[in-house]
Amino acid sequence: MSSIATLSTFTGPISTVARRLAEKWSRQQATPEKSQQVLLNTLSVSFVNFYLECMGFETDAYASDSWNPVQQTLMDIADLFIKNLGKLECRPVLENSQFVYFPPEVQSNRIGYVAVQISESLQSAKLLGFIKSVSSDNLSISSLQPLENLLSHLGSIEVQEITLASNNFVNLKRWFENIFESSWLSIESIVFTEPVWQFRSASEDLKNSVERAKLIDFGIESNKESVGIVVKLDRDESNEDEFNIIVELVTTHGQEYLPHMLHVIILDDEGTALLEAKAKNDNKKIELEFGASVGDTFSIKIALADISVIENFIV
Repeated sequence: MSSIATLSTFTGPISTVARRLAEKWSRQQATPEKSQQVLLNTLSVSFVNFYLECMGFETDAYASDSWNPVQQTLMDIADLFIKNLGKLECRPVLENSQFVYFPPEVQSNRIGYVAVQISESLQSAKLLGFIKSVSSDNLSISSLQPLENLLSHLGSIEVQEITLASNNFVNLKRWFENIFESSWLSIESIVFTEPVWQFRSASEDLKNSVERAKLIDFGIESNKESVGIVVKLDRDESNEDEFNIIVELVTTHGQEYLPHMLHVIILDDEGTALLEAKAKNDNKKIELEFGASVGDTFSIKIALADISVIENFIV
C-alpha cells in the first residue's frame, strides 16, 4: 500500500526563480488578500509546470491567464496551458486544509484540475491529486483521484487530438481554449472585404463566442476563384455543452460578389444534407445557422462548378 501512496502524489522543492516571480507579482496587488492569492496561485502553476515538463509534456506558462498581470488582478486563476491540449487548473491548498477551493471563473474551459499543497515556508510543494471536472466551489481532498490518473487523462487527450488531426477534423470546442488549427486564422488575418470583418470584430463576445476564418481557393480550373469561410460558435450560457453555429461564405480579395452558383452544404456524420444554399448573381454573403452539442460531427461542403472542398468538424 505504501508504494501506491507514493506514486499517487509528488513532492519537491519550489525553485528560487519561481518563488521570486511569485513574490514580485504578489507585491503588485492592492490588498494583502489579493497578494496572498497571486503568490499561491503562481507557486502552484510553477510547480505543476515543473512536474509536467519532467513527465515530457510541453507547456507554455506565458499563454496562460495566470501569467497575465491584468487577469491575475481581475480573477482568481491558476491555469497552465499545455500545448495542443488545453488549460489545466493548478489550485493551491494550504497545509492541514481538508478542501480544495475552485472559484466560479475556473469551473469551465479546463481539461482538468490538480490540487497543489504549498508548504508554510513556501520552499516545497506536493501534488495531492487530480479531478477531471468540478461543479461546486469546494471539494474534499479525499475525493481527488491519484496523480497517475492525471497522466493517463492527458495521454488520452493527446491520442484523441492525434486521431482527429489524422482524420482532418477541426475541433471546435478547443477554440474556446485558444487552440486553433494552423489553417484557421483570425478574421483580420484574411483579406475579406472591409465591412465584413469590421462588423464581426465589433460584435465578438470573447467569453461565450469565438470565430475563425479560412481562405478557400478553388484553383486554376475555376479561374482562381476564392471565397472566405467564417465559422462562429456561440455557447449557450445555461448549458456549456450546447452551441449555436453560424457558417458564412464571404467575398475576399476585393471581390464585390460571391462566385455565381457557389454551393454550400452542411452534412451530418452520415453525409446527409442538413442545410444548403447557392449564391446568386448579387450575393455578397451566404449564411447558414444550426445547433450542435459536444461530440457532434458535421462537414461543410463548398462547391463551385465541378470542384468541391470539404471541411470536417467535431464539436
